[in-house]
Amino acid sequence: MIVAQPSDALALAAPAFRMSYGHLNRYSALLAEALQMLGVGTGTPIGVFANRTPAGVVGALAVLKAGGCYIPLDPANPPERLDYILRDTSPPFVLAERDIANRLPKGKWKVIPLDDAPPSFSEPHEPRAQVAAPVPDSLACIVYISGPKGHPLGVEITHAGLLNLIRWHQRAFQVSAADNASQIAAPGSDAAVWEVWPYLTAGASLYFPDERSRRSAPLLRDWLADEFITVAFAPAALSGQLMALDWPCTTALRCLLTSGNELRQQPPARLPFAVMGTYGATEATAVAASWMVAPCSTPGEFPTIGHRIDNARLMILNESSEAVPDGLPGELCIGGPGVARGYWNQPELTAAKFASDPSGADPRARLFRTGELARRLPDGHIALLGRLDDQICVRGCRVEPAEVEAALSAHPEVAGSAAVIRHDLPGGPLLVAYVKPLGDDAPSPAAIQEWLRDRLPEYMVPAAIISLRELPLTPCGKLDRTSLRRASPAVSMLDSVLERAGLSAN
Repeated sequence: MIVAQPSDALALAAPAFRMSYGHLNRYSALLAEALQMLGVGTGTPIGVFANRTPAGVVGALAVLKAGGCYIPLDPANPPERLDYILRDTSPPFVLAERDIANRLPKGKWKVIPLDDAPPSFSEPHEPRAQVAAPVPDSLACIVYISGPKGHPLGVEITHAGLLNLIRWHQRAFQVSAADNASQIAAPGSDAAVWEVWPYLTAGASLYFPDERSRRSAPLLRDWLADEFITVAFAPAALSGQLMALDWPCTTALRCLLTSGNELRQQPPARLPFAVMGTYGATEATAVAASWMVAPCSTPGEFPTIGHRIDNARLMILNESSEAVPDGLPGELCIGGPGVARGYWNQPELTAAKFASDPSGADPRARLFRTGELARRLPDGHIALLGRLDDQICVRGCRVEPAEVEAALSAHPEVAGSAAVIRHDLPGGPLLVAYVKPLGDDAPSPAAIQEWLRDRLPEYMVPAAIISLRELPLTPCGKLDRTSLRRASPAVSMLDSVLERAGLSAN
């Protein structure tokens, strides 16, 4: 999995810590050997519980060398969500960063501590892990996303999909051993998978910023410049802030990657690096399309999702799974080796979202139905027109309202709830929740938010919570989300809610 590099070449760099390729390869091989001796083999799911640190990369690499598939677990997730993921996958072992291992939920899994520098590293014997070439359809990792049934959903990413992503990325961005890349995305996301392997398989160096720098655009700019980072990824909101800053002319950054379909700001012409937009889904191994975001002076002109990456297929189909003519709307479907194997322990949902390729060119080929309404433009680019379902996007992350609503409805003082995205409020787009109180007195928004933080990742906690006597329904008796998006709560209530969210209505 790792390119042959001089043993003293820098592989991983964190604040006050450096790990060479020799150290990385030997440590991960020793750990892989231990895992194999414990019975880990092809496809065995193993949890990796670590922050943005070299230890997390070592753990994931060891799992892959042992033949297993790793489950990235984000320490920022609440215990209830971590517990669900672990019980859903039932890993025999979880490799956990030593300083945070005690935060893991208790279960049948055995916790194996991870260190940047293992105590056994000086042992005399060479590792004897038997690293077999992975089967293309075997699992490389299981990445959990928000699910439509009220709980997280595991996406099965294959070695074929990961390898296609690696090869395209290295070719498209001319990645070499001379590059310095960053790891900024959340550890449990598909973006973090994408940030790691294209660089380590090219012999490049991977850098981890400190938390303070990661959360501040000016500090992150300074860190990127000081560490001579050449290629970096940042979510759309953070990318917009970075683009608005002045950059030193000596910056080494040549390419900033971002979620282009969510970008609401064009790069100024003065930027000393290119901005590359990407579109994809975890079910398509993170990226399915990419394009250069050109400077634009016309307000409201936002980029389309560009062209497919290597070996991917982007099709727009009607309800009968037939291709629609260019210019007409249909559902965007993704094909190619990046398509995931399916959803972990969810055969019905897998059958609904992963369909046979109607072209018939390969009877084994499948498509992922994205749920995006789209049309193909005359230049071949694809424009997104909206969702065909209730899924929303918050801070670059997919959110299924059903999962937010399930957590809200579990609150002892809430009788009903709805979660929608609002683009018309100050600071938007914002995730807003509407709740119907169980009694006469509505629980405070702050109390509900604290309740949710024990159950949902921070990005899924609504920025605003508004109490309504009744939730609007359609004539068929279903929740009327369109009415909620148009609803204008009382100014005093909105001011109070936005103030709690750290925003202002003025």
